[in-house]
Amino acid sequence: MELTIDRLTKQYQNKIAVDRVTLTLTNGVYGLLGANGAGKTTLMRMLCGILKPTSGEVKFDGIDVASENYRDVLGYLPQDFGYYPKFTAFEFLCYIATLKGLPKERAKEKSKEFLELVSLSDVAQKKIKTFSGGMKQRLGIAQAMLNNPKILILDEPTAGLDPKERVRFRNLISQLGEERIVLLSTHIVSDIENIARTILVLKNGQLIHNGSLEQIIQVIENKVWQCTVDRKMANELSKEYPIINLRQEVDGIFLRLISSENPCKDAVRVTATLEDLYLYYFSEVNKDE
Repeated sequence: MELTIDRLTKQYQNKIAVDRVTLTLTNGVYGLLGANGAGKTTLMRMLCGILKPTSGEVKFDGIDVASENYRDVLGYLPQDFGYYPKFTAFEFLCYIATLKGLPKERAKEKSKEFLELVSLSDVAQKKIKTFSGGMKQRLGIAQAMLNNPKILILDEPTAGLDPKERVRFRNLISQLGEERIVLLSTHIVSDIENIARTILVLKNGQLIHNGSLEQIIQVIENKVWQCTVDRKMANELSKEYPIINLRQEVDGIFLRLISSENPCKDAVRVTATLEDLYLYYFSEVNKDE
């Protein structure tokens, strides 16, 4: 089972939103990481067949993205998930299942099954307008799963969720990734770090990294330092190096920064994290950009 993406490109007049992305995805959870405007949503909409690429192609086991057979194996949760607030959760899933071509009894059966999967069985008869953000997102996963897709594409599914809901959501995604291709986009680094087998980093429409956490983190391995310095030294270091974190403390200003060599006498080398890498690539203080 393979989703192949070959030189996929989307251009709007003078802006290239997605630039010649080439990938092969198999079973498992893939985390698509990038700042707002990096091209994540554009890429996902092309993978869903919603947006036509300027060039390149997408195929699943030889099936083209534009075909009806491709839509049969696809589940999609967009960033702005639309729902009918006056519907109950059960009514909404039955309605979506019917739109997807399931017979009435089968639609009811599947709706109950996936409400249970996302832990919403106890509120199946409650109106969606009474749901929390996390409950609505879980309902969104349920509607995406109704046709038991082999490809599940989730655009910013944990945005706005509280920490408890995000943990529950991550556990659900990990479970779903055991038997299908799951592509999850987010700018919440901890979500990617906890559940993705493979991390994809998209910047300015280009895929700049594709690999495991251990592989990707090597870019800044042994280059992350921490120190606490006075205001003058902090200003000097901020001009010289990409600053990952800066905060005022009782005895001075704490800095976490990127440098190939020891930046000052009091600096201590620390273990690099995915958040360090993200901020290194997408922070305005990156001097290399």
